[in-house]
Amino acid sequence: MIEIENIEKVYLLGVGGIGMSALARYFHFIGKQVSGYDRTVSSLTLDLENEGMPVHYNADLNQVPKISDINKTLIIYTPAVPSDFPELCYFRENGFAIYKRSQVLGLLTESKRCIAIAGTHGKTSVTTMTAHLLKQSAIGCSAFMGGISKNYGTNLLLAENNSQYIVVEADEFDRSFLQLHPELAAITWMDADHLDIYGDHESMIKAFSDFVSQIDKSGSLLYRKGLDINVQWNKDIHYYSYSIKEDADFQALQIRIIDGKYHFDLITPYGLIEDLCLSYPGLMNVENAVAACGLALLSGVSDNEIRTTLPDYSGVVRRFDTQYIGKEIIYIDDYAHHPRELEATIQSVRDLYPGKRITGIFQPHLFSRTKDFATEFAAALDKLDDALIMDIYPARELPVEGVTSDIILNKMKLKSRILCGNADFPEILENYHPEILLTLGAGDIDRLVDPIVAYLIQKNV
Repeated sequence: MIEIENIEKVYLLGVGGIGMSALARYFHFIGKQVSGYDRTVSSLTLDLENEGMPVHYNADLNQVPKISDINKTLIIYTPAVPSDFPELCYFRENGFAIYKRSQVLGLLTESKRCIAIAGTHGKTSVTTMTAHLLKQSAIGCSAFMGGISKNYGTNLLLAENNSQYIVVEADEFDRSFLQLHPELAAITWMDADHLDIYGDHESMIKAFSDFVSQIDKSGSLLYRKGLDINVQWNKDIHYYSYSIKEDADFQALQIRIIDGKYHFDLITPYGLIEDLCLSYPGLMNVENAVAACGLALLSGVSDNEIRTTLPDYSGVVRRFDTQYIGKEIIYIDDYAHHPRELEATIQSVRDLYPGKRITGIFQPHLFSRTKDFATEFAAALDKLDDALIMDIYPARELPVEGVTSDIILNKMKLKSRILCGNADFPEILENYHPEILLTLGAGDIDRLVDPIVAYLIQKNV
C-alpha cells in the first residue's frame, strides 16, 4: 500500500470530476505537485488551473508531465475513464502506483473519525449539510463533498482545529463506498439504480449491507425510516432512524413555511429541539436536514450550535439551485437524474409556488438508466405543465440500440411535451410562458444555465 507522505507528484485521470477535483485540491494543499487530464474544459477544471494545478484535455502522452521517480508518484483514476485509455495503459505498463479515487479516499479516512453518507438520492445534500454543521461547531471537521458547497465555494473542507472528524460522501457507484470504514454512517435511500453495475436491485442492496458491515464496532448507522435495513448486517453498532413523516429516533414535527423558510421541531433521542429554521427550499431538504442534524448530534454538536448554524446553510450548486428571480419567472437548476429525484423536485416546486405553471427541461443520464426507468421517468415528468426532453447524455456508456429519449416521451401522457437538442436553447423558450422554469439532469445540461440566465435577463421577464 502506498505511503502518502512519500509521494511528491499526483496525477489524476478525470480530474474534472467532482470527487476527483476534491482529491486534487487536498493533495495540492498538503504540498504535492498536482496535475491531471480531463476530456472537457469545465468550470471545475478552470478553477483547478487557476489554483495552480495544470490540466490538459487531449489524450496525448506528450502532455503527461515528465516523471523521473515512479516510486514517488501517485496516479489516481475514475472508473469513468475507459480501461483502454492510452494514458492509463501507459501508467500500467510502466509500473506506476495506480489507485481508484475510492481507494485513495479510503486511505485518507482510515486514521480519522469518518462520517460517511450513502444513498441513491440526497447524499450530496446531507453530506454538505453535515459538514456545515460540524465545521461551524466546536467539533470541527474536514470534508470531501460530492458537490460545490455554496457556503464555502468548494467541495473540500479542511479542519482548522485539528478535528479528527472527516465527512465524506459514500458513493455506491462501482461499489466505491466499500473502501470506507466509518465510525458514523447514514443511508438516505436504497432505490434501484446503477443496474448497469449491479445487474439487479438485490445485488445493490447486498452492497449496502456490506457497507453497513464495515461500520466500526460501537459505531452508529442513521437511516431513513422505511428502508429495508437489517440489524443483522452489523450486530456491533447502534441503529437510529430519521423521518419527516413517521415516528423515528430523529423526526421533524410541526413543519411549516414562514416567510419562505421552513421551520420545524426536531425530536431526538436526547430530547426536543424547538423551532429549527432551514432557509434552503424544498421539502426534501427538510428531510435531508433531519439526517444532517442527527449525524451532527451523534458527533457531539450541541443543540444550540445546530439552532444557530442551520439557518445559514445555503445549499449546493445544482441542488434546487435558484438561478434567476424575475418579475414573471423564477428559474431553478437541479441535478435530479432519477425518477424519484424528479418527483421530489417537481413536488417541492409545487409546494413552494402553488398554482404556477412549471416548464421543465430534462436531460436523461445514461442509456442504461433511461432503459431501466423509462416508465418511471415518464410518470415523473407528467407532473410538469410543459416537458422538454433532451437527448440522452451517455457519460461512460456507448449507445444502446433502440434506447433514445423517445422511449420516455412515448410513455408520457402530458400533452405539452417535445424532444429538443442543446442547439435549440434558449430560443425555444420563446414558445413557452413558464412561471417556473426548471433544468433537470446530471449530464452537461448545466452548460445551458448561463445562456438561459442571459436570455431571461435580456428579455427582462
